[in-house]
Amino acid sequence: MRLWLENKWEVLRTSFWFVPTLMVTAAAALSLAMIRLDRTFPNHNWMATLGWTFTRGPEGSRAVLSAVSGSMMTISSVTFSITVVALQLASSQFGPRLLRNFMRDRGSQVALGTFIATFTYCLLVLRAVNGTETERFVPHIAVTVGLLLSLASLGVLIYFIHHIAESIQAENVIDSVSRDLRRAIDRLYPEELGREADEESRRSGGPRLPEGFDRDARPIPAPAGGYVQAIDLDRLMDLARDRDVILGITRRPGKFLVEGCELVRAWPADRVDEEFAGAIGRAFYVGSRRTLTQDVEFAIDQLVEVAVRALSPGVNDPFTAMNCVDRLGEALCALARRHLPSPYRLDEEGRLRVVTDVSTIQGIVDATCDQVRQAARGDAAVTIRLLEMIAEVARATRSVEFRAALRRQADAIRRGSRQGLADVLDRREVDRRHCEAMEALGAHRPGPDAPLGVETLGAWRKVKEDE
Repeated sequence: MRLWLENKWEVLRTSFWFVPTLMVTAAAALSLAMIRLDRTFPNHNWMATLGWTFTRGPEGSRAVLSAVSGSMMTISSVTFSITVVALQLASSQFGPRLLRNFMRDRGSQVALGTFIATFTYCLLVLRAVNGTETERFVPHIAVTVGLLLSLASLGVLIYFIHHIAESIQAENVIDSVSRDLRRAIDRLYPEELGREADEESRRSGGPRLPEGFDRDARPIPAPAGGYVQAIDLDRLMDLARDRDVILGITRRPGKFLVEGCELVRAWPADRVDEEFAGAIGRAFYVGSRRTLTQDVEFAIDQLVEVAVRALSPGVNDPFTAMNCVDRLGEALCALARRHLPSPYRLDEEGRLRVVTDVSTIQGIVDATCDQVRQAARGDAAVTIRLLEMIAEVARATRSVEFRAALRRQADAIRRGSRQGLADVLDRREVDRRHCEAMEALGAHRPGPDAPLGVETLGAWRKVKEDE
């Protein structure tokens, strides 16, 4: 239930209608309350004496409310137009995947909601103004509140113009995505599900699956196509315990499903029926796009997309790419200090119940570096910054697997610079940074194909002194 609520909340907060709808509803309720207050206390001369209320007659009240409601509708149209232009700019400059960040921006939602709510309030109060001969009623308090809302809307308009100008700056976009990435890391690592395998089991490769699991397990197909947004792992544990089966998940959050493809493998097959298969399928939340609910690589891909676009010939903005590399390095440093959960999950009695498809260190490091280093082969500044980032992450971890993944990327960066960088000075600078990264990783020899006789950082310094 909690995961379902989180998934629905993520859909609501990335929509552009939810907050304005709540504010319009609140404005309608406020108008009814203010009109009721005016009818309950028709003689509020003491407030008029203090100058706290609007004291004009029906014609003046109608004129004020009409002017405010008309101006609010005009401002709402302008706000919507500015927002659409900002979305188009963000899509072309940063990529369509980042539109989600602009859509869920609370400042823009509140600004649009304020203008529409003020328009709704004034319109509903306007209908209560009565100046006929048989009945004369002017809701002075309600009209005064409408004037206050119009002044507040003016302040919100100024804020919105400033906010939209800030939100489309590259540094702020990157910072927003990196904050999402850090929150996802804090939430997902470590992740608790049942009881993990003990340390000895992890060192030996984890608990052993029954013989013939791959051959005899029954595949459970995906009920629908799309991206896996979240998996209710607690529900899967309960189902596996109730039927006394072992479930092997073949798709993790962020992966694309084709309807009918293999989603889960259940063993033994004779304990699986259509009802059980349907319950398994309902534990997977599938949608048309990826989300950050359980997919930490989605935020990594967003930063990588910004960096790759910045390195494209049409944009040629290496500083934005280096900013993305810095943020990616920060995320890897955070991951280096975390415990990545085991794919093997045991119940309270120590029996293997679920084998998950988890993100690996190698996969996360590759997702962080692969596309950026490929796009930066001909850019010395970004290539050097990548090697600096690898050295920084290497100092933050003692994991052999993490260091091996980083060294693999460092060597690939160095090989790519041989083909992409034409100037010998740039290649030598990359060699020096590569040596520094190797020393940080505890591997002093770059490899047998090292040019210039540079095998250690000390050798590099000696070469420089000889020159």
